Amino acid sequence: MDLFKNLEGFKMDVLKEVGNIGAGNAATALSQLLDKPIDMAVPKVQILPFEQIAEKVGGPEQIVLAIFFRVEGEAPGNLFFVLTPEAGKGLLRRLAGIEASEEEFFTEMEQSALAEIGNILAGSYLSSLADFTGLSMSPTVPGLAMDMAGAILNYGLLQFGQMGDDALLIDTTFLEGTEVVEGQFFLIPDPESFDKIFKSLGVPLQDD
Repeated sequence: MDLFKNLEGFKMDVLKEVGNIGAGNAATALSQLLDKPIDMAVPKVQILPFEQIAEKVGGPEQIVLAIFFRVEGEAPGNLFFVLTPEAGKGLLRRLAGIEASEEEFFTEMEQSALAEIGNILAGSYLSSLADFTGLSMSPTVPGLAMDMAGAILNYGLLQFGQMGDDALLIDTTFLEGTEVVEGQFFLIPDPESFDKIFKSLGVPLQDD
């Protein structure tokens, strides 16, 4: 069932506001953690089918860095923060002041820092969505992987079971002067969870 055909403009605006507030909360939390000003651009928010996620990050064979979470609570699902390895190095360098190695792999310290940044972002976006919907949602301890985008999504399917048909995409952009680092959040609620989320927002479902 494609729930999103019922979304009107103002209802999509609600999801955009979730992204805006989440980004603001994340920027504040990161600033406190790193003791430096962190700016984040107003995020672009859209809904896309699950099968288009890999294409959105450059194709199934594109090597990406992914921080992934299981979302627990009243609307369970899966959450992926995806960025290129180059963007990951840039994120460490510009935000955390870690001069990441030029090697293709990430050291244990670099992985830990990235996981913590991802954890703050995930918590901020989910808290924002929970505030809007009145549903409890929280991320589990993050995992981190670097592989082809298709392989990571397939791993998520094997690890967490069936995923929903659609994903909420939040383009996340960090700014420092003229430097820009981009990443993408994909929230993929379990099939029954989107019903709960949109009912809580007053969005009529097709079967209603």
